[in-house]
Amino acid sequence: MSVSTEELARPGVGGGLAEVFRTRFLLKLLVRKELKVRYRGSVLGLLWSYVKPGVQFIVFYIALGVFLGLENSPRNPGGLPNYAIYLFSGIVLINFFNEALGNASRSIVNNGGLIKKIYLPRELFPVASVWVSAVHFFPQLVILVGACLYAGWHPSFLQLAAALGGFAIVGLLATGLGLLFGAVNVYFRDSENFVDMLLMVATWASPVMYAWTMVADKLGEFWFTVYQFNPITVGVESFHYAFWLPTTDGSAPLPPNLLSVWMPVALLVSAGILLIGQLTFRRLEGRFAQEL
Repeated sequence: MSVSTEELARPGVGGGLAEVFRTRFLLKLLVRKELKVRYRGSVLGLLWSYVKPGVQFIVFYIALGVFLGLENSPRNPGGLPNYAIYLFSGIVLINFFNEALGNASRSIVNNGGLIKKIYLPRELFPVASVWVSAVHFFPQLVILVGACLYAGWHPSFLQLAAALGGFAIVGLLATGLGLLFGAVNVYFRDSENFVDMLLMVATWASPVMYAWTMVADKLGEFWFTVYQFNPITVGVESFHYAFWLPTTDGSAPLPPNLLSVWMPVALLVSAGILLIGQLTFRRLEGRFAQEL
């Protein structure tokens, strides 16, 4: 009896991110499992989502805002007004990206035992890592909104939409890079070290702790344009526009064409990286079980 080759499929290869959506009940289970495993035996549990960024904020605020004079004050009238909100609005977004990419890049190797025993869409593991990071992002966002309200926050609909767009940009970027490095890490474990360096660079290669005007003044128009092609830069500035700017007198300048040009560009770049990550993942996933 002959078998048509059209009925055959390469083993170990799933249907991509579309299959993750179809099996979203498994995604929920993986997210719950990751949260339970992470905080097993922990005294503070989910409260670490508050403690870690809080300590990080205090350190950077004292070092940059007070010692280096980035905070606007009577002694330093040229600093940023409400620098604490400016700083924290960038920290919550960059922390989400760092945690999502760091965990997604290790997710396949860390779940090697499960992958070798049963088949399920392998994209579930990097995507679940991004969702877990989103769960940790939410408490930080609540604190940010509370601080903004205390400072007189009155955002417009456009500013809230910019915040959602900035989060989407960073989420797509983290998912795409997580798929890419999660697959490559199975074959080359050195990629974990590369991701760690990438995360360190990402924190300082976007205007989380400093103003974008400082970059424009130092680099000039051409290199500042290159700087804006970084989707994280656009995401962070979108958060500043949504959360920090409404707490000031509104006179602070925005990066040129932030919403009209750079946000669509950043969405396209992040979507392109997501596509590259998915294609690379599908090409490499067939031998995950053997390599692990």
